Amino acid sequence: MTLNPATGALEIDPLLDDPATRIVVCCGSGGVGKTTTAAALGLRAAERGRKVVVLTIDPARRLAQSMGIDSLDNVPRRVKGVEATGDAAGGELHAMMLDMKRTFDEIVEAHADGERAEAILNNPFYQSLSAGFAGTQEYMAMEKLGQLRARDTWDLIVVDTPPSRSALDFLDAPKRLGSFLDGKLIRVLMAPAKVGGRAGMKFLNVGMSMMTGALGKLLGGQLLRDVQTFVAAMDTMFGGFRTRADATYKLLQAPGTAFLVVAAPERDALREAAYFVERLAAERMPLAGLVLNRVHGSGADRLSAERALAAAENLDERRIVDQTPGKEEVRTPPEPDPESASEPVSESDQPSEPVSDPASGSPAAAENPAHLSTEQLTAGLLRLHAERMRLVAREQRTRDRFTALHPEVAVAEIAALPGDVHDLAGLRDIGDRLAAGGTPAGAE
Repeated sequence: MTLNPATGALEIDPLLDDPATRIVVCCGSGGVGKTTTAAALGLRAAERGRKVVVLTIDPARRLAQSMGIDSLDNVPRRVKGVEATGDAAGGELHAMMLDMKRTFDEIVEAHADGERAEAILNNPFYQSLSAGFAGTQEYMAMEKLGQLRARDTWDLIVVDTPPSRSALDFLDAPKRLGSFLDGKLIRVLMAPAKVGGRAGMKFLNVGMSMMTGALGKLLGGQLLRDVQTFVAAMDTMFGGFRTRADATYKLLQAPGTAFLVVAAPERDALREAAYFVERLAAERMPLAGLVLNRVHGSGADRLSAERALAAAENLDERRIVDQTPGKEEVRTPPEPDPESASEPVSESDQPSEPVSDPASGSPAAAENPAHLSTEQLTAGLLRLHAERMRLVAREQRTRDRFTALHPEVAVAEIAALPGDVHDLAGLRDIGDRLAAGGTPAGAE
């Protein structure tokens, strides 16, 4: 774990610069920013001199957009505009997006002769299995990781794990697929093919008629025949699937691998992050630390929510007292813009109904913000600040609960940004924030 002992902060640059670090796996629940984090880490490592490939399993294709690539596929693509300078010269960034079915097809083509491979690829059951069987995406991500590492082309592989219902699916996929291949149903379907010829037919007719009859009613006769044909063709490959899955699992346990758990400062996301930290420890997989994404902060945190609300109420009371007949402030409406005065105003441009101003509650004031007094505007801003401070406090309490449960886990924080990251400059900004992530976000 790359931990600063003085602050308990996660130190990103030493992790990325260490030549012994060959794989970084970004994991966590869905919607917490794993893809952006993985891309930012890859970019930062490349610009610090490493030859990096980022493997994403994100169907939203945000990674391609942010890297200026028209599209990503199952082949690593060089990212332009990434240059390492000085002592870091030689760095490169490549990116790819997992094509689940194509990866499965490549495995079949690599481990079966031409005739058998064609029979498997054209089998209807295989086509359904390779396109959407539960756990196939996670298993193929593991397969692709193993392929990339075996090629030894890149100094560093950064993996963005699948947007699964549970972050644990990535680790469980090999076991689930292995259980499927070793399951009783598969063994039953393989038995006739293994016996073969007339003996096989006799065995099927005598010992299996009731079983296959029931399965035929449940699955349909054609589907059952497709499954049996698929199993017969894949029989010699099943052991290879399990062997490669075991090898990749051991690769994830190796010292050159580092897991980064990515989470948002929210109760559910950090609860799953805590569960994942415990699971990684149980599986003896190396955890580098926690990336806490989209953390809110305030540059005026000395003003508490309570004091801000009290000040807003005082301003409201003063305004109510001052707005008596004879004390109302007279305002001159602004001069009309001569260029826009002649333009007709469409009905859609007119407000359908007055909207209340949060500071005053006055529909008339909200219709024309120019008529808001300084006190009203200030009261509104104070209430917004109070809202922000409550959010900051809630996020801090959530983080404190996680830290109390796992004080050994190094943490890096990334401040919440006003918009989405959509280019290399945005990814560099995220990388800079990650590198300085031991200090809380500071901008409102």
